[in-house]
Amino acid sequence: MFSLQQKIAVITGAGSGIGKAIALLFGKQGAHVYVTDINKEQADATVQEITNNGGTAYSMICNVAKQKEVQETFAAFDHLDILVNSAGISHIGKAEDTTEEDFDRVYNVNIKGVYNCIKAAIPLMRVKSGVILNLASVASSVGLPDRFAYSMSKGAVVGMTLSVAKDYLKDNIRCNCISPARVHTPFVDGFLKKNYPGKEVEMFEKLSKTQPIGRMAKPEEIAFLTLYLCSDEAAFITGNDYPIDGGFIKLNN
Repeated sequence: MFSLQQKIAVITGAGSGIGKAIALLFGKQGAHVYVTDINKEQADATVQEITNNGGTAYSMICNVAKQKEVQETFAAFDHLDILVNSAGISHIGKAEDTTEEDFDRVYNVNIKGVYNCIKAAIPLMRVKSGVILNLASVASSVGLPDRFAYSMSKGAVVGMTLSVAKDYLKDNIRCNCISPARVHTPFVDGFLKKNYPGKEVEMFEKLSKTQPIGRMAKPEEIAFLTLYLCSDEAAFITGNDYPIDGGFIKLNN
């Protein structure tokens, strides 16, 4: 079950965090994984880890915010089976203290980056069929404090997911998204070190307990849900957003 044998999979943001966990798992399941990231060193490290475990992987260095760059990168394929849009950035701030520069930066990666990759992938998926999986967030479903631009961007990801799922039903292209709550990635550790020096452990525990289940998710747990939704076992599933949130949306009251 859940074999991706011989499937060609592009995973953006796969140099670290959730994207890396997805790339490693897809490699184990037999996919030809194209580790797509803006950071060559991190992308190469992910590729090395996949190949060391007997998988097949290649680095693709690409800034998803640049449409011309994305189009040129995807031109290397004659078909594509799976696209996982994992690349994303965060931002802390309310509407009044979010600068135009910060807003544009979040928009360019989290919204335009997803659009650019979808636009490039769809013609390649029409050849046979395909699956697109986008990473949204619980921020698209509930109000989070100080997350104006980030919440905006993830709401757009859900909207794009539904639109693509509807428009490409007849092309046998499925499109879903998942909405994680807090996930323990290097980004979290870096955020705590920068904003709460000397109080990292205390703040980590505080953030962990905002999930009713009492902890943050592991990147591997997000990868398992992604694997299911991108596998043939999920062939009847399209046009959905799946929370993976330790009860955050429904039980946090």
